[in-house]
Amino acid sequence: MGSSFSSSSEFPAQDSTAALTASSSNPPAKAAVSASSAQDPVLKNCWSCRVLSGSTLLGAGTYVYFVARRPLKQGFPPGPGTVVQMVTGISIACWGVIVLIDPKGKDHQDV
Repeated sequence: MGSSFSSSSEFPAQDSTAALTASSSNPPAKAAVSASSAQDPVLKNCWSCRVLSGSTLLGAGTYVYFVARRPLKQGFPPGPGTVVQMVTGISIACWGVIVLIDPKGKDHQDV
């Protein structure tokens, strides 16, 4: 229900040799590749984006961790779900710290 998978009967059949000759005669388009690679360093060096996303992840991870610790402070024994929630909170917070500090400044390769 609601599948958008189309069958091959909707498209006319193509001869495989015609497709090979057409693809070998046309040179690959390199303008699209160079345009996208020129924009990547600008998007990945956005300091305000890194601060906003890193601090949001740090705050979310801290919140998840302290919500998981609340029953422990009330004297309930920790269960497996509580431990998983605490580990998830620590992981999200660490991800936020990594986004903020950007170790070595090499989050992407310059080509």
